[in-house]
Amino acid sequence: MIWCGCPHKLKNMSIRGLKKKQPKTFKVKIITVDAEMEFSCEMKWKGKDLFDLVCRALGLRETWFFGLQYTIKGMCTWLKMDKKVLDQEIPKEDPISFHFLAKFYPEKVEEELLQEITQHLFFLQVKKQILDEEIYCSPEATVLLASYAVQAKYGDYDPNFHEPGFLAHDELLPKRVLRQYQLTAEMWEEKITAWYAEHRGIARDEAEMNYLKIAQDLEMYGVNYFPIAQNKNHTDLLLGVDAKGIHIYSINNRFSPNKSFEWSAIRNISYSEKELTIKPLDKKAEVFKFFSSQLKVNKLIFQLCIGNHDLFMRRRKVDSIEIQQMKAQAKEEKARKKMENQRLAREKQLREEAERAKEELERRLFQLEDEARQANEALLRSQEAAELLAEKAQIAEEEAKLLAQNAAEAEQERQRLEITALKTKEEKRLMEQKMREAELIAVKLVKESDRRAKEAEHLKQDLHEAREAERKAKQKLFDITRPNYPHVAKYPQYSPADTREANFDKGSIKLDLKDIDLKRLSFEIEKERLDYLEKSRKFEDRLKELKSEIHALKLEEKQSGLYSHWNEVLGSLDRSLGNAPSWMKTFEAGDSLDINLQRPFPAYLLNTASSWPCTNKIQHTVPMEKSSSQANSLVANSVGTETRKQIIKVQQHDSDVIYI
Repeated sequence: MIWCGCPHKLKNMSIRGLKKKQPKTFKVKIITVDAEMEFSCEMKWKGKDLFDLVCRALGLRETWFFGLQYTIKGMCTWLKMDKKVLDQEIPKEDPISFHFLAKFYPEKVEEELLQEITQHLFFLQVKKQILDEEIYCSPEATVLLASYAVQAKYGDYDPNFHEPGFLAHDELLPKRVLRQYQLTAEMWEEKITAWYAEHRGIARDEAEMNYLKIAQDLEMYGVNYFPIAQNKNHTDLLLGVDAKGIHIYSINNRFSPNKSFEWSAIRNISYSEKELTIKPLDKKAEVFKFFSSQLKVNKLIFQLCIGNHDLFMRRRKVDSIEIQQMKAQAKEEKARKKMENQRLAREKQLREEAERAKEELERRLFQLEDEARQANEALLRSQEAAELLAEKAQIAEEEAKLLAQNAAEAEQERQRLEITALKTKEEKRLMEQKMREAELIAVKLVKESDRRAKEAEHLKQDLHEAREAERKAKQKLFDITRPNYPHVAKYPQYSPADTREANFDKGSIKLDLKDIDLKRLSFEIEKERLDYLEKSRKFEDRLKELKSEIHALKLEEKQSGLYSHWNEVLGSLDRSLGNAPSWMKTFEAGDSLDINLQRPFPAYLLNTASSWPCTNKIQHTVPMEKSSSQANSLVANSVGTETRKQIIKVQQHDSDVIYI
């Protein structure tokens, strides 16, 4: 059979077929409690087509609990399943937003919620309603519910992992509860964690189920409230629809209903415009009528009543094959999960025991390593102690030998010190004897000085008389010889009487010059000077010998350490010098007894001009007139503790000084 036709018609048919293959679509955004999805829907789709698409995307089989909700003119409305989506009064937006929420609530969550996804969606929605305060919950119950929510999210509590502050970004309690008790976030977290720690071993789906089991006992759970009035002018009541029936509440009390109509006691529900009528099953009972604000509200109430009543009747009938299969699968899944959880719990327990055993073995290993280390350290210390003891034994042996040697040396030293002590006593005696001799010499020097002072006084007087006689003799001689020198004009003129007097005294001048023998006097003075020098030299030699002996004794005393003898000797010397004459000037500290006769008696030389001895080349000379008035003194000073150094200055005249 061959089809013949116009090519233009064939072209039009192909275009129309292509248009049929590509139908027009519109975009839809589905918002669940925890996610958002977008779909492309055909223009002719009904509400059920879109709803089935969303349930397939979620993997949901218990579809009778849920619906698609949208908001229009400030009122929440559910999408009708039997009408086209675009034919309903939906928002004009692109994409069109719908909320996928639970429309009907089960009476017993544990028996009716079979799938895990269904349970999870109910858990998220009820949790949000409690946090948004759409369902009232006591503070104690909110803390317990929050602990189950934390268990479902984080699993078992681990103090090492869940440190303080890990719940800071989670919303777990209603704001009303937070404002009521004025507790800090740390305090609330501590309370929630205390309950959370007790839920150890509970799986996520089990924790969510426990959450719903507690929430379903709350008064406002699963109730949809609508404002109504018993007459057309007032809205002083609330009508609540839930899984058990219809309840009438006062406007200020949503917990305890004033009147309730269970689904089993309701015969009929009808509405006409704003009036809604509830007819009880008992025909004798009063029919309840009320008015709502809008017709849409009555339609919404009527839809909720039909849905809840159908579910109520469905629960009390024999389950369909689909429900039976779902329950069997849910039961098997729960048994499988239970076994899996038990297996995981056993494995976890075994792992924890293995970890504890490992920790114990590691601790034991560490302890054994520590004990081995301590044993090695003790062994090393014992070896070091043995070596140290050996060294100490060797050192002790050497010290014993050294002590024996030191004992022998000490015995020799003791004997030497005894001998030295005997020598020191003898030397002390000799030193005292020499000091006494030095004192005698000093006394002799004092006496000699006194004698010399007297002789000097006599010589001074004789010198004065001799000079006076010489002056007179020169004057008389000048007077006698004056006439022979007439040319001398500078001499004074004498009268004849003076001349006669000069002649008269000439014999007496000659007699005076004859009485005084100047040569003899000079000779005696020179002799005395030589004798003094000889005595001074001998005294100096003697003192030098004493110096050398004292120095030797001091050296021996330093070696033997016997300083007390020197203190006694020097004390006796101080006592002996304390009685010395006043001409001893100083007694100072020095390295030794230095005896220096720096200024001996002057050498008296004859002066041709005066025919009288005079002093030359003598440092620091003093006039003879002052020599007799100078005092003779001795001053002794001692310094030092280890050695005693002495200098004795002996001065007879200013020109006669002896340093000791």
